[in-house]
Amino acid sequence: MQIAHRIADMKESATLAVGARAAALKAQGVDVVGFSMGEPDFDTPANIKRAAIAALESGMTKYAPTAGDGAAREAIARKLHDENGIVCRSADVTVTAGAKHAVYMALQTMIEPGRGDEVILPTPAWVSYRPLIELAGGVCVEVPGSIDNGFRVTAAQVHAAITQRTIAILLNSPSNPCGIVYPADELRAIVDVIAAHPNVAILSDEIYEKLIFPEIWPGISHWSPGSDPRVADRTITINGMSKAFAMTGWRIGYLCAPGANGRFAKEVIKLQGQMTNSIASFFLPAIVEALSPASAAEVEKMRAAFASRAVLMHRLLSAIPGFRTTQPTGAFYSFPDISQLFGRLSPAGVVIDSAQAFADALLNEAHVAVVPGEDFGVCARGHVRFSFACAPAQIEKGIARVDAFTRSLIMGSAPLPSAPSAAAAVTLRRL
Repeated sequence: MQIAHRIADMKESATLAVGARAAALKAQGVDVVGFSMGEPDFDTPANIKRAAIAALESGMTKYAPTAGDGAAREAIARKLHDENGIVCRSADVTVTAGAKHAVYMALQTMIEPGRGDEVILPTPAWVSYRPLIELAGGVCVEVPGSIDNGFRVTAAQVHAAITQRTIAILLNSPSNPCGIVYPADELRAIVDVIAAHPNVAILSDEIYEKLIFPEIWPGISHWSPGSDPRVADRTITINGMSKAFAMTGWRIGYLCAPGANGRFAKEVIKLQGQMTNSIASFFLPAIVEALSPASAAEVEKMRAAFASRAVLMHRLLSAIPGFRTTQPTGAFYSFPDISQLFGRLSPAGVVIDSAQAFADALLNEAHVAVVPGEDFGVCARGHVRFSFACAPAQIEKGIARVDAFTRSLIMGSAPLPSAPSAAAAVTLRRL
């Protein structure tokens, strides 16, 4: 049977692959500590579940409109207007099968295969962005961030990357995999560059917007590029319910594209109608409930817990010799540079010559699952991603194993240095 090259040549999701390996080991009875999946360990708030249960029990089990019903789309449009400052209508919104589905459809609608359309991608970036750009027939142009600048790219870098073939830039703040937030002034500086290039659109993936930690970086907050009138008609805002509302398994995302009287949104919805049609109809009232004031307290409780875990994770990782870290200020990821460990041997004799080799040996020998950095961008090849979307006890247990494993690595007969002092380990600093 024939397999298309564009599928055969596409890499599988690194995060899902590591998660699957960890799950297989757990099924065999191995005590694996998982830092690979970006999935909150909290349950979906009860009021949101009750909204879906009530809809199901009331008989809301038939097909829904492709883009979602009026109530859900209106709730999303109202949220975007009131919270994000985005001028939009419910007709500009479509409800998707997760935010990944929204990114996929936006790129498929925007990119003309064979034309050499370029999409600028600040990296390190989520593992699926590049494959989705290339699957649509586009060219992914990486703009590398540096740990020295908190992984954030500059407006000057974006300006230098724009060519006559650039059609879009894909932004993600707070960031997966870096756990960092772009300050509003830095995002505005990037938008200033885009505003001067009328043929360049913005895809703004804001799935982690409610998971920002001003208690770590005072004054930090979320800003949506789609709120800037200069680029509002060419900004596609993507979000969903998975992360902030602990609704990963519900697979609910959304896309808003208000430009040109909703023309782009209409084309996306047309594509969606040939793909998935709507999400499950009885989930639609859960969207309305999630975006209502009744859910705010539970969302804040989870956000505060992630902020505390961000401090804990950074403190523990910073104490591991050979790790270079930066303090997470959003989402639930830490992305240390481990390249100082390359060239060493694991206790089982594995040469640690890459992030992939480190992650494989760590899982096989210490039973800790992390995601290697190779698929997050060229500049990320010396990094690994830790998700702290798990309980503090699991974080402490797992990082203790990472620390012991790292100290067991040898180069010749020289072990890694002993643990630094507690004072040196605590390096909570502003980016």
